[in-house]
Amino acid sequence: MDGGGELGITKKEAEAEYHCHDFEWEDLRADVEANPSFSYHLSPFPTITASPQPPSSEAWRSFHRCHASGKFFKERRYLLKEFPELLNSKGCAKVLEVGCGNGSTVVPILRCSPSISVYACDCSEDTLEKANEIVCNTQGVDAKDRFHPFLLDVSKENFPGWLFCKCCQSSDGKVVDLSPDSSHLYVRGKNSISLKEDQCCVGGIDFITMIFMLSAIPFNTISATLERCMSVLKPGGLVLFRDYGVYDMTMLRFLPHQRVGFREYMRADGTYSYFFSLDTVRELFHAAGLLELELEYCCVRSVNRKNGKNMQRVWVHGKFKKPTSQ
Repeated sequence: MDGGGELGITKKEAEAEYHCHDFEWEDLRADVEANPSFSYHLSPFPTITASPQPPSSEAWRSFHRCHASGKFFKERRYLLKEFPELLNSKGCAKVLEVGCGNGSTVVPILRCSPSISVYACDCSEDTLEKANEIVCNTQGVDAKDRFHPFLLDVSKENFPGWLFCKCCQSSDGKVVDLSPDSSHLYVRGKNSISLKEDQCCVGGIDFITMIFMLSAIPFNTISATLERCMSVLKPGGLVLFRDYGVYDMTMLRFLPHQRVGFREYMRADGTYSYFFSLDTVRELFHAAGLLELELEYCCVRSVNRKNGKNMQRVWVHGKFKKPTSQ
């Protein structure tokens, strides 16, 4: 699903057969819940007084340093098949990629339409530099004036005013704070955000992509993170969501001592991983004021080339819309 280690892909590769329902999630659930060795994944997590702290930017910097080679880069070629709205967008659509990592989501979006601009944030400047390098050097992608990376930890910080200022968000026009907040600008020559003299912000976002991002922050910060994302999304705008689902193979590999919450785990490098059920996603996004358009499990069976073992992957696919009127 995430295959493809090269910066450029061939037409044959792009047209490769696509799978998303290789097995039934309910069958996997029955197998897992009947296996005593997995029982600790299912048990309630004991209540503790101290909440886990968000992973530091250094943890993610270290992760991306370890996987900084071009071989690790895997363009998400399935993205446009899962979210054709990006292909069908009209006018100069603006996309916000939250937690852009090395740019594997940005590349296919920029490639699909010359009228799309992508604003991409991440909590690590090192990661943004790598994303900038990959995006700008990918064959078939014109990133000039279309790719705008900026530094932001969305689990702890609000989005800058130049994305969608308070005046433009206000329906009655009474808010008069027009000065864009430039504190989060990630200045890298042609990628720096430049506003016209009469422009107070870029006017809000048409699409927000959250691809394997929410699972990487502590669960108790997700609601506030979604509220921040809602603040820069235009009425009628879409949130395109894909993340790890309950009983995914990687969840079952975590050991008991790595649990830090119910369906929430911490890796040895200090980064988090949460595994979503459909009900949890629905509750979180509805609480943020978003309307559900699509929500399902994507169940994919693949084979480990080294040992020949079958791998059962589970992801949650969702599309949500901001109401045109509150």
